[in-house]
Amino acid sequence: MNRNRKKEISLNKDSVLSLMQEIYNELVEQKATATRIQNKMLSMLKDPEDMTLIGPVIKEQQKIINDTIEKKLTLSKLQSTLWEKSNKDKGDDFVLTDVDDELIQNLLKKDVDKSSGNFKM
Repeated sequence: MNRNRKKEISLNKDSVLSLMQEIYNELVEQKATATRIQNKMLSMLKDPEDMTLIGPVIKEQQKIINDTIEKKLTLSKLQSTLWEKSNKDKGDDFVLTDVDDELIQNLLKKDVDKSSGNFKM
């Protein structure tokens, strides 16, 4: 079987917005899953001894929830920057500035630095 080669990424308004929507949808799904797991663990909590077993799971789920919120905020900042640029230029193509590049790099770095292995952009 032949392996599909990577396709060229076009940087236009529609492709960037589509990618951001996909990232946002995955973050929402990840947060919902973590919340469900956390709520399930909390419902299993009966005795103080249970906290030693369930506590680390709850803590990890809360960390995932906080990470997704942070990523959504970063994505939102990037989207607002792109929105402003697209409204100014009224063109289909745009150029990322150093500030935009920094936001993207920070978002990717935070994702790569996480060793939990849950969600990768």
